[in-house]
Amino acid sequence: MIYNVNVRYISNKNVLQKELKMNPTKELLSGDIINPPPIGGSISLVDLLDTTFLSYNAGRMRELCHVFTRKMLKEDVTIGVSVAGALTPTGLGTSCLIPLMESGCVNWIVTTGANLYHDIHFALGLPLRRGSHSCNDAALKREGIVRIYDIFFDYHVLLETDAFLRKIFSGEEFQKEMGTAELHYLLGKHLSTEEARRGTERSSVLVSAYRLGIPIYTPSPGDSSIGMNVAALNLAGKGLTIDVATDVNETAAIVYGAKKNGGKSGVLILGGGSPKNFILQTEPHIQEVLGLPGTGHDYFLQVTDARPDTGGLSGATPSEAMSWGKIDTEALPNTVVAYLDTTVALPLLTAYALQQGIKRKQKALYEKRPHLLSLLQQDYCAHHDQS
Repeated sequence: MIYNVNVRYISNKNVLQKELKMNPTKELLSGDIINPPPIGGSISLVDLLDTTFLSYNAGRMRELCHVFTRKMLKEDVTIGVSVAGALTPTGLGTSCLIPLMESGCVNWIVTTGANLYHDIHFALGLPLRRGSHSCNDAALKREGIVRIYDIFFDYHVLLETDAFLRKIFSGEEFQKEMGTAELHYLLGKHLSTEEARRGTERSSVLVSAYRLGIPIYTPSPGDSSIGMNVAALNLAGKGLTIDVATDVNETAAIVYGAKKNGGKSGVLILGGGSPKNFILQTEPHIQEVLGLPGTGHDYFLQVTDARPDTGGLSGATPSEAMSWGKIDTEALPNTVVAYLDTTVALPLLTAYALQQGIKRKQKALYEKRPHLLSLLQQDYCAHHDQS
């Protein structure tokens, strides 16, 4: 039996002393010997990670892949993915997120508005190009070129995307109050038509989410060009209003429903920021605010480049999240933090999972939102009637 005495799994000094007392030296040194084979030209990505990603953040990447594929992807786990920053301009939506969504590895998403806004470019056939991070930005401005680090695109890409958003947001179905899941579902429906017309299928996360019934939430809907176009239409008297309370309750209902029915909840956190907090606050909302029973998420996988000692949430560890009730107290062996750039880690994780033929039935949570919300509301009202 292998005993892994790793401080990441140890909650306090007393537990550590108990572990050391119980296990003789031979047990503590029973881990695999580090002696990887030479890398050959025909090695698969799965074998590469399993045999050569052994220590430091390579080891954490290997461990993250193992927990994801061997534990989180079981049929009884509802998987939420949070995506921070602006990753879709890099092509990660097309190369990674959509294949994971189509394979049932993603059941609901929390992301920034920036990711969704730039995702629209792909559905509309508006090109983003590889550029250089070392350039004269004043010259780019004069030429009407926008830069996201080493990604270039014409300023008219923004203008055409904005025009598209204002056109569809002026439609009758948008003249009401709604949560961001419904907003993004309707947006995906319109983009699906555009994607088919332009022959750019499987290029948009929003379209794939619409077709697969995967709800997408944005915790800060005003903090993107999508929100800016909603605000512009408000000045013109258009009636689209985003209801953030609906988002808070719906996301909590997804987690509550998954665990109430005997299943588990797992989160894959790409980066940090507001999406990380929003996907994790589901459990404090259930336990702390609504007063309902809960134990926290069962799986916590994060890719980040943020340090924990600055006090920022992007670097907050799974054990710290446990103190808030965000993570189950028994779940630390099912948590991994890999300190890597998401643009490196996500393609590795995607290939590792899909090369093993993993395929899960999609839970189609978008259509189940009313039922899950009703379940949460009934239990909340019943609990407060008794108290």
